Amino acid sequence: MQSFNMQKQQLQANILEFESALEELDNTDASYKIIGNIMVKVDQDKLKKSLEEDKKNAEIRIKAVEKQEDSMKEKAKRIQQEVMEEMKNNG
Repeated sequence: MQSFNMQKQQLQANILEFESALEELDNTDASYKIIGNIMVKVDQDKLKKSLEEDKKNAEIRIKAVEKQEDSMKEKAKRIQQEVMEEMKNNG
């Protein structure tokens, strides 16, 4: 469960970074992207589209992590109920 929370927090932090970058793009004329160890000037519209796509992918991944988390919780609950039932029947 803790790993799900860590994954969600990391993805949420990424989304905030994407949103911040998108806001900054509206306030500047030139856009740059860091590739490896260098900074390259890029087309602002392409960069904006890329950031929006990255944000959308992160949101999708959060939903997937939440589904996995819910599935895991449900499975744990089911196992707990089975164990309690066995203890009740044998006790």
